Amino acid sequence: MHNGPRSGLAAVSTALLAMSRRLEVRDVLRTIVVSARELLDARYAALGVPDDHGGFAQFVVDGISEDQWRRIGPLPRQHGILAAMLHQEEAERFADVRKDPRFEGWPAGHPEMSDFLGQPVRDGEETLGALFLADKRVPGGFTDEDEELLGLLAQHAAIALTNARLYERSRELTITEERSRLAHELHDAVSQKLFSLRLTAQAAAALVDRDPARAKEELHQVAVLAAEAADELRAAVTELRPAGLDEDGLAATLRGQVRVLDRAHSARVTFTCDGVRALPAAQEEALLRVAQEALHNALRHADADRVEVVLARRGPGAVLTVEDDGRGFDPRAVRAAGRHLGLVSMRDRAGGVGGRLTVHSAPGSGTTIEMEVPGG
Repeated sequence: MHNGPRSGLAAVSTALLAMSRRLEVRDVLRTIVVSARELLDARYAALGVPDDHGGFAQFVVDGISEDQWRRIGPLPRQHGILAAMLHQEEAERFADVRKDPRFEGWPAGHPEMSDFLGQPVRDGEETLGALFLADKRVPGGFTDEDEELLGLLAQHAAIALTNARLYERSRELTITEERSRLAHELHDAVSQKLFSLRLTAQAAAALVDRDPARAKEELHQVAVLAAEAADELRAAVTELRPAGLDEDGLAATLRGQVRVLDRAHSARVTFTCDGVRALPAAQEEALLRVAQEALHNALRHADADRVEVVLARRGPGAVLTVEDDGRGFDPRAVRAAGRHLGLVSMRDRAGGVGGRLTVHSAPGSGTTIEMEVPGG
C-alpha cells in the first residue's frame, strides 16, 4: 500500500488533517470517504449517514462516476450489510460480501463487488454513520492492518463530523439571531410610524366637518408619516438584501447560494448560467427571492433528489428556471398549497417587476417554476 511506515504515517496524518480542517458537514463526509479509499487502496468507498425513517439522510460515494451513480438509482434503504454496520460496534470484513447470508443483492446499475470492509462511525453510544470499502486493488483482499487503520480513521471521522455539525448549528443560530434582531428593529420602527399615522388619520376624520383647515393640516401630516414609514421599510429591506447581489450580481450570488445548499442537503443542487446580462436591481432581487423560495420548496417540501437552477438570457431580459424531481402537486387544486408553497408571493414578485411566473407540476412528476423578466 505504501513505501514503508514513514510514508504510511504521512498519508494517515494528511487524511486526519484534511478532515479536521473542513467545516461543512458535506465536505467532511466527502473528505472521509476519499481518505478511506486512498489509504486502504480500495476501488470503491462510501459513507452513509442514517435518517430516522429507515433510509439515509446522506450517502457519499467515491470511485463511482456521476453516470454510474445515476444508473444505480435512489439512495439505498438501511438493510442487509448496510443496516448491520449501523447497528453494531465492530467492523466487519468479508472475502466475498455476496456470500454473506445478509447480502440482498445489488441494484441493476451497481458495479459488482467482492471483498468488503465495513466500519461504524460512532460518537459514544450514537452511530453517526458507517464507512464501506470494497475491492482492494492488490490481491488478497483487506487485511488486519486495513481494519485497524479504518478503525482509527472512523474515530477521527466521528470527531470531525461532530465538530462540523456544531459549526453548522452555531452558524444557523447566528443567522437566526441576526434575522430576529432586524425583524425586531423593523417592527419597532414601523409600528411607531403606523401608530402615529393611524392617530393622525383619526384626528383628520374627526375635524373634517368642524375645522376643514385643521383637517387638511392633519392629512398633510398623514402623507409625511406614510413617506417616513415607506423609507423605514425600504431601509430595512436594503439591510436584509444579500450584500452579494449588489457586489457580485445575480449570477454569482445564485451560484454561491446553490453551492451552499448542495453541500448542506443530500439532494444534488446545480446552477447553470447562460449569457445573462446585468438587469435592473429590482429585477435581480425579485429573481433571487423567487429562486430562494423555489429552492426552499424543493428541498424542504418536495423531497427532491435533484434540483436544477438555470438562469438564461431571453431577448433583452432573462428567464429563471428551478426544476426538481420531487413529489410534485396538482397546480389546479392548490389554493391552500399555493399559499403554503409561497406561489402567491412568487407571482407577486414577478408581477411587481413586469415579469411573469409559470408553474408546471403534477403529483409524482416533480415541479418546474419559471420566471421571465423583460429586462431594463
